[in-house]
Amino acid sequence: MNQTFEILNVKCSGCANTLKKELFAEFGEINVNLEVMPRQITINIEENQINSLKIKLKSLGYPFVSDELNTIEKITTTAKSFISCAIGKMDN
Repeated sequence: MNQTFEILNVKCSGCANTLKKELFAEFGEINVNLEVMPRQITINIEENQINSLKIKLKSLGYPFVSDELNTIEKITTTAKSFISCAIGKMDN
């Protein structure tokens, strides 16, 4: 079922490229909407896969907006997202 999730730290097409590349093997094609704030991804996903998606996104620095992050997690995910973004720009 197609579901849309709001994601933190997505800034540009570099971030979108990383998300598409890193999520494809496990979750298939995703759509990243850079036209809205907070940014959104749309993905064909089953309910039992959502926790795995959350973990993968957080590891890349792009947690769900609804995730409750402490200060260290906020700093860490922001730093990870800068790295993920740079990688996505290089892969473009």
